[in-house]
Amino acid sequence: MSAGLPYREPAPAPHERIVWPERFGTRFTVFADVEEEFDWRAPLDAAARSTTAMQAFPAAHRRFADRGVGLACMIDHPIATDPAAVDILARVIEDGRSTIGAQLHAWVNPPFADSVGPVDSYPGNLPPAREAAKLDVLGDAIGAAFGARPIAYRAGRYGIGPHTRALLAERGYRIDSSVRARYDYSRDGGPDFTAVGSAAYHRGGLIELPLTTVFTGAAHRAGPWLHPALGAIPHGRGVAARTGLLSRVALTPEDMPIAAALEAVAVAVGEGVRLLTLSFHSPSLAPGHTPYVRDAADLAAFHRWWDAMFAQLDRLGVRDASLAEIVAAAPSP
Repeated sequence: MSAGLPYREPAPAPHERIVWPERFGTRFTVFADVEEEFDWRAPLDAAARSTTAMQAFPAAHRRFADRGVGLACMIDHPIATDPAAVDILARVIEDGRSTIGAQLHAWVNPPFADSVGPVDSYPGNLPPAREAAKLDVLGDAIGAAFGARPIAYRAGRYGIGPHTRALLAERGYRIDSSVRARYDYSRDGGPDFTAVGSAAYHRGGLIELPLTTVFTGAAHRAGPWLHPALGAIPHGRGVAARTGLLSRVALTPEDMPIAAALEAVAVAVGEGVRLLTLSFHSPSLAPGHTPYVRDAADLAAFHRWWDAMFAQLDRLGVRDASLAEIVAAAPSP
């Protein structure tokens, strides 16, 4: 375990912020955390490697592809080493816009230590040599499966650490997507992103694409300091959200109502965010594998969320961007 926990991601300095060229417009990209199924309420288990939910992936992908939207498929070790899942994803990336990236779930990615507790499940908390070894095993597996090593990375549980970007840059990665803007996982030993907003930035030789998180409500401009302060008051955040004072909304269909997400997109675009990043977990495509999609009704709501979101993005003139287009458009740091 690395010293100095928890890791706190500093806010980007002015010279780190990416200023997108005018021709890039305002864009969005969708990350899919393509992973094994596991019980989200139980202790993490290295033996939990089932990938049956991948059977639902082709139909879901068609819904995105029919709208011209690519998926950044961030795959972990159980997926990369499952021939059936690899075959599905090989057909997905034939759409010309979807991409294979890497996602490191430390608890199911060799080499293994004696055990993986909550703190060590954030891969950035591991000693650098162990984090590097896991990255190498994952990169080798993806390269063997798809004929090319990934250039985009997401740490499982958003678990980036102080050594992660240097390790990624050494291995040829260009994009990191491990930051969940305005969230704090430090109570569980994870990283603290409360200082980071949704805008893309350069750091450690990589393009950082935070998961877009927007403050809405009457006091949304005070969100960066008010939301953490409300967390110290019992029920403070809930009361602020119910009264329309302040809500924190991440762009995901998982536990984020569509009305709130549509408002968040309007706020983000109005405030000049030029690249929105959205996300979901692949096991949510089949009922019963995540807390967000427990049954057929939840799955129908999941798909309606995306339909409404894409209609909103169309109205606002926000177009899909592939990871290749993002790398090509990002100015040098």
